[in-house]
Amino acid sequence: MIAVGVALAGSLGAVVRFVVDSALRARSASSLPWPTVLINVVGSLLLGLLTGAVLFHDAPAAMLTIAGVGFCGGFTTFSTTSVDSVRLIVARRYGAACAIVLGTLATGLAAAGVGLAVAAV
Repeated sequence: MIAVGVALAGSLGAVVRFVVDSALRARSASSLPWPTVLINVVGSLLLGLLTGAVLFHDAPAAMLTIAGVGFCGGFTTFSTTSVDSVRLIVARRYGAACAIVLGTLATGLAAAGVGLAVAAV
């Protein structure tokens, strides 16, 4: 039953990502993939909150599996960050590609830490 929940939550996360990404890109004239970075950071924050709820507040582990692995896994996307970075490299925008990769990693880790810290309170 948990596997079905993960699959459904993952599907929902992917749809939400697509809708949010499309809406953000429609409002931005930037050639940089900021919507992807923002989505990954928000997903990392949510995963930190969910993990903290399980670790510090006895929330059911199945919630973390379904919402964390499923929804957050479908919502965030390392593969899109990779494709966006390769596109920047092909366009010879090496600094922007490095900034996107390193910025996504750093802000994603920080957001997950913030979520975990908030949940610990």
